[in-house]
Amino acid sequence: MEIIRYDDKNGKKLTERLLNRSKQNEGNVQEIVDGILKDVREKGDRALFEYTKKFDGFDVNSGNFVVTEEEIKEAYSLIDGRLVNIMKKAAERISAYHQKQKLNSWFEPDGKGEILGQLIRPLENVGVYVPGGKAAYPSSVLMNIIPAKVAGVNKIIMTTPAGKDGKVPPNTLAAADIAGADVIFKVGGAQAIAALAYGTESVPAVDKIVGPGNIFVALAKRSVYGYVNIDSVAGPSEILVVADETADPVFVSADLISQAEHDELASAILITTSEKLAEEVNEEIYRQAERLERKEIILSSLENYGGIVLVSDIEEACSLTNKIAPEHLGLSVKEPFSLLRYIKNAGAIFMGHYSPEPLGDYMAGPNHVLPTGGTARFFSPLSIDDYIKKSSLISFSKDALFNLGDDIMGFAESEGLTGHANSIKVRLEKG
Repeated sequence: MEIIRYDDKNGKKLTERLLNRSKQNEGNVQEIVDGILKDVREKGDRALFEYTKKFDGFDVNSGNFVVTEEEIKEAYSLIDGRLVNIMKKAAERISAYHQKQKLNSWFEPDGKGEILGQLIRPLENVGVYVPGGKAAYPSSVLMNIIPAKVAGVNKIIMTTPAGKDGKVPPNTLAAADIAGADVIFKVGGAQAIAALAYGTESVPAVDKIVGPGNIFVALAKRSVYGYVNIDSVAGPSEILVVADETADPVFVSADLISQAEHDELASAILITTSEKLAEEVNEEIYRQAERLERKEIILSSLENYGGIVLVSDIEEACSLTNKIAPEHLGLSVKEPFSLLRYIKNAGAIFMGHYSPEPLGDYMAGPNHVLPTGGTARFFSPLSIDDYIKKSSLISFSKDALFNLGDDIMGFAESEGLTGHANSIKVRLEKG
């Protein structure tokens, strides 16, 4: 990886390189997606089945479209019992963490006739998209479904592509069952997003769609946003580690690799005050990569979107971190909690030498669905908030309304909205 010394010029170049990496060449993909969305909206199941057969090779019909209880039982029999126990343990920790995020409705009377408050309700139904093939990660199934369950969503509908034989990966099915999916449909791609957004004869329309996917899924989600809500359009994974002289180069290298192995567009950046650590990591990271299964992906990611930045002090490191706004931030320093006052933008923050990023991916409890591509400046991790809605509550007595009546009418009239003013006026005149 390139080792650079930080200055405003280098920092700006690095930030631009990272934030522009996820701008995929869409080509005619949006046109294809638009056609699929239109067909499914107009033709329902017929189009859904046709596209599934065309793209996935699965001859789907209304009789084999839904995952059965027998298939879920079979899935458990096909996977290692230890993995099942691990997923259950992870699910318990994820659920416990998200339970702490729950909000309560509230009412606040002022004793003078005013009652203001907020009513919180879960979404009625949510669609969870789960990729198939090599991108099928049971941990993401848990992370997307469990917060919805904790929030009290009435119906959680999962869609995931099946293989040509109509089978869904057993790990995916077990994770979905553990997490609490209510129904699982064997369909993927933009056609699945269309079905969740518009509804078909078999798939009910949902209020929100969450979950990652390829460019077809991402563009489909973006296109239906507004018709339904979505979580986000996720970009490539990224990690940034801020380290001082106390950091272990073996640990830091392993942490950077943990994200570089996702794909060639993943980003792994080290920002450090120690020139010695920078040189050691630059050697160690390639030694470790050589031993790993995804070596080629790791090396491509490190060469194109990796980097080591030398800074004069930790405050400068935090300043560059805030500009990049990383998905994952590792604070591999002697006193990590002391840096929190400087950190403004990060999806998840891993503090200390023994808090590696994979801890958050699997077992810690906080959600691993995080903002990417610099969007940690204004987006948050997936949470209970993604599965609820809020209504404002307003109740005024006659006296309380009359006390503000003239002010309301004055405000409305200043905006030329005499009908608004009249709604107050008729009450004041009646007395």
